[in-house]
Amino acid sequence: MKYVLVTGGVVSGLGKGVTASSIGVLLKACGLRVTSIKIDPYLNTDAGTMSPFEHGEVFVLDDGGEVDLDLGNYERFLDITLTRDNNITTGKIYQSVIDKERRGDYLGKTVQVVPHITDAIQEWIERVAMIPVDGKEGPADVCVIELGGTIGDIESMPFIEALGQFSYHVGPGNFCLVHVSLVPVLNVVGEQKTKPTQHSVRGLRGLGLVPNILACRSTKELDENVKEKLAQFCHVPADNIITLYDVPNIWHIPLLLRVSDFFRHISFYARKDWNIFLQQDQKAHTALLKGLNLHSVAGEPDLDRWTSRTRLYDKLHDSVKIAMVGKYTGLSDSYLSVLKALLHASVASNRRLIVEWVPAGDLEDISATEAPEVYAAAWELLKGADGVLVPGGFGDRGVQGKILAAKYARENGIPFLGICLGMQIAVIEFARSVLGILDANSTEFDPETTNPCVVFMPEGSKTHMGGTMRLGSRRTYFTVMDCISAQLYGNVKFVDERHRHRYEVNPEMVCQLENAGLSFVGSDETGRRMEIVELSGHPYFVGVQFHPEFKSRPGKPSPLFLGLIKAACGQLEAFLQNNGNASQFSADTISNGHAKIKIVQNGHTPKFANGLLNAAYGNSVVCPRKDVNHCL
Repeated sequence: MKYVLVTGGVVSGLGKGVTASSIGVLLKACGLRVTSIKIDPYLNTDAGTMSPFEHGEVFVLDDGGEVDLDLGNYERFLDITLTRDNNITTGKIYQSVIDKERRGDYLGKTVQVVPHITDAIQEWIERVAMIPVDGKEGPADVCVIELGGTIGDIESMPFIEALGQFSYHVGPGNFCLVHVSLVPVLNVVGEQKTKPTQHSVRGLRGLGLVPNILACRSTKELDENVKEKLAQFCHVPADNIITLYDVPNIWHIPLLLRVSDFFRHISFYARKDWNIFLQQDQKAHTALLKGLNLHSVAGEPDLDRWTSRTRLYDKLHDSVKIAMVGKYTGLSDSYLSVLKALLHASVASNRRLIVEWVPAGDLEDISATEAPEVYAAAWELLKGADGVLVPGGFGDRGVQGKILAAKYARENGIPFLGICLGMQIAVIEFARSVLGILDANSTEFDPETTNPCVVFMPEGSKTHMGGTMRLGSRRTYFTVMDCISAQLYGNVKFVDERHRHRYEVNPEMVCQLENAGLSFVGSDETGRRMEIVELSGHPYFVGVQFHPEFKSRPGKPSPLFLGLIKAACGQLEAFLQNNGNASQFSADTISNGHAKIKIVQNGHTPKFANGLLNAAYGNSVVCPRKDVNHCL
């Protein structure tokens, strides 16, 4: 097993997670199998009890792990399925060591940070790195480890010591350290300053870790003299100093690792003039493969499909507006996976995504009295959107505003997607507006309500918060096969999606709601827990108890998000009629200048498609047969 460690210096928020994910993409493009580990030095056992304002969204894995949002980046970029153990926290490590001490595993010993905590960290990394995450048998070739926080943080010291020991334990050729640092540009002088990175590397070396590669964040590409200065004072070869300057979207980062001046030479790339284009090759893959002694088994990175998808994203002009109605709209990371799922679906629909952030509380009547301008602005955003999305959440703040948003979408034929709490909101609104049950509510918001549309699940815990929800991948069975949701999923009988909730639609009210026109088209294996709801006669009004955003991928958008975007663009009916289902229309779009070639082979783009880049302009080839060459 080979290991790549990604650390950060100077300041937090430099993008270590995206850098680690991009390194994984680059190694995977070289033909290697990659897994990932995120180390979070906080004392929490997991991210489950953290406020989104504190740490961004809580990402949920198949096994029910509530983890850091960076694991979502790993899964999306690398198209892998991680486990809860791929997220290491100080709380998990100390808990495991204390449990061993109580069992008597250290009998007679004084339990200390060194060696017991540091040994536990190393053992955890080695064990988890061997778990296959890509659906294939056997361990991956490379494990990319991201150390959260910044070098010098007190809370990360045990991990730094453990990783220093680990680098010597696995030996040369098996460990490569990538240090992400900041090279700021002072507006007064307009000069790139290297001193912060010098001090960061000096601190890293003082803690026993030696960087092999420097990934320097800056507003623009590093000047050659700056690279030479960093090489001299940081003792890192100039060829191993990588520029990560600001880009329009994070899909460019793997390309920056391959070629530094991607944008300047994009026209040359379109003409396949590699000699000119690769003059600015950053050789990040070369430095990584050399540090890991993998040159003999890895090839040149094949990023053609990633590049074509990124260029398509940049070229989109026609837009689609989605109103995101939530309570954490002040921090976009609170809904990171939802945003990414919307992006995947919009790119697949050839639309540029515009998200209108609508604070749910601003839609409420009390806001009209206290802040009329804010109230008017919120409603203007909602009414100007092509679609409405109400994401998951907890607590009663902003609930009435979400109910009003669902009502507006239902009554005006606006495409609507409600996720988790968003589905429950849609049910409550329908009960109040259509059934006339004005006090219909959730017991989460009003424990004494006489008409509970949403109730606490019987297996939940009311005394312990962490890890006690209905979590992870659960199976949903379609009870109505001709519904929109079933068609989007490919007319399958069931789907496996990830859950995170304590409350559910009251099964005692299902018949009453359905008799009034609301259709519950999906349920769990018992048939009593409602999972998917639709409104017949509406262009697209769907609510789901699960979180489909967690399994969306670039090039493979979540079917329900794809349905929302298609409906918002007026494409859904034609999409379902012409293509039957989303799974048969998952081809990549490969762009060459203004050329777009779409090729489908059993739901996948065949390898030979890249060779057609110069073959046609403005053509579309769709082949439903296994023998694609026959169709051509």
